[in-house]
Formats: sequence, structure tokens, C-alpha cells
Amino acid sequence: MAEPLRSQSLAEEVSSPQQAGAFPWGAIVWYAALLVALYAPVLARMVYEWATVEEMGHGFFVFPVAGYIVWSRRHALSTGLRPDGRGLLLVLWGFVQLVLGTAAADFFLARTAFLFSLAGVLWTLGGLELLRRLAFPLGLLVFSIRIPLFIYSQLTLPLQLLASRIAEVGLTLLGIPVLREGNILELASQRLSVVEACSGIRSLLSLVFLALVYGYFFEGRRSVRVALAIMAAPIAILTNSARVMLTGILSEYDPELTRGWFHQAEGWLVFLAALAGLLLSHRLLLAALCWARRRRDARVPA
Repeated sequence: MAEPLRSQSLAEEVSSPQQAGAFPWGAIVWYAALLVALYAPVLARMVYEWATVEEMGHGFFVFPVAGYIVWSRRHALSTGLRPDGRGLLLVLWGFVQLVLGTAAADFFLARTAFLFSLAGVLWTLGGLELLRRLAFPLGLLVFSIRIPLFIYSQLTLPLQLLASRIAEVGLTLLGIPVLREGNILELASQRLSVVEACSGIRSLLSLVFLALVYGYFFEGRRSVRVALAIMAAPIAILTNSARVMLTGILSEYDPELTRGWFHQAEGWLVFLAALAGLLLSHRLLLAALCWARRRRDARVPA
């Protein structure tokens, strides 16, 4: 006699142990599309901020870069995956967080809810192993979200003061008289105010993101990748301070050079200098590692 057909619920099928399978591209694309539809108002606001808030301009590149990384690793994702129903709890967590964030007008809470839900979908369809393999591109998505305003305000003032101090020292060494009061630089030609836009937070966020992406594609050692990401912060601070100092120097010749399109172009040039500093830092790290390896090999007896 034939055995009776067994029926299982969706949750049982997802949570029951199965043989490790291939990467569920179709299912992930389908559920990701559903998440985009559910979070459409939140995502639309994020895109608006990428276009209007200068420190979030790099947001347009975050999802394409993360998607490219996933696609470039598609062969490594093709086997050894097991669905896990526990991921549905993370999806539910994201939905509850979305409701709470929307009700409380907490945009950061609502936006991070999308990342939780996306991670939950991946966990459900591919298990914790899939989350582990996609940890880096998922982590990059954090850079698409604007940091909370209370953290932003706590960061900008110290950066403003630091940029002012470094610029004061540099101008003094160049023989340009300057008097600093907080974030205000008093020059003979005019008064320069290092406002929030000149604090360096813009270049800091963008440069850290670029350092992580650059390290992923051009450096195989994790320790060097971490070092590059850490070094991006002082590089951004120093180049921003150099911009403030350059503004002070130009104001001595023509105060009009510190305004308008020239000031914007100056910002782009300084950011390119920061990128060059990041590349130079990578070269110096590699040279230091080679030097340390040669010294270690020289101490080992033949």
C-alpha cells in the first residue's frame, strides 16, 4: 500500500533540517522586492537625503557596491546553505521596529529596521552560514543610513574645534597672524568661522566607506584592511584642517576666494588629497610589513 502523503507547514519546512542546498537567488530577490515595497516610504526618504545632505552623498554608491560584492562572490555562495526558520524572528523584529520608529518619528530606528529585516530574510533562506558569508556587504549598508542627529551634534563640535586648532597652528607657522576663539579664526582680512559643514564629518564618513571598499578589493589581509579603515579618520581630519588653513591663506590675498564655487571646488580637491593620503597609507603599511618580515627572517638562523 502506498504511504500517505505528508504535509508540512511553511514554518516546518523552513525550520526542519535539510540537505545543504544552492544559493536561493530567486527567493531572495522575491522577498527583497517585498521588503522594498514595505519600506518604500523609509527608503524614499533615505534617497532624498543622499541627494540633499552633503555628508550622505556617498549613499548612492552603497547599495550598488554591496550588490556587486555579493555578485562577485556568487560562486562561493552556491553551496552549503541550510534554511533556518529562526530568521523569521529577526524579520518580525524589523517589522516591529519599523512600526515603533514610524510612530515615534525616529528615522534612524525605522531605517535600521530595514537592515534587520533583510538580514532576517537571508538567515531564513540560507541560515547563519549565509549571514556569515555576506557579513561585509551587509555591514556596508550601514553607511547608507544617516547617523542620529544627537550623535551628529556630539561629533561635529569637537571636530570643529580640532580643525580650528590645527589651522591656527599651521597659519602661525606660515607667519600669518591669527587669533582663535573656539571655532572662530580672527585674521587681518576677515573672520573665519569653522561651521558644522567644515567640521570634516562629511569627508570622514565618505572616506571610511571608501577605505573599507578599497581594502576589500585591493588588500587580502584583514589586519591591513582594518588598519586602513582606522587610518581614514585621522586622514580626513588632517585634510579638512588643511582646507581650513588654505582658506585662511587665500583670504589674505582675496577674501572672495573663500566663497562661492571656488570654495566648493576647494572641498573636492581636498577630498581628492584625502584619497591620495589613503593610497599612500596603504603603500606605507605594505612597506612596513615587508621591512618587519625581512627583520624577522634575518633573525632566524640558517
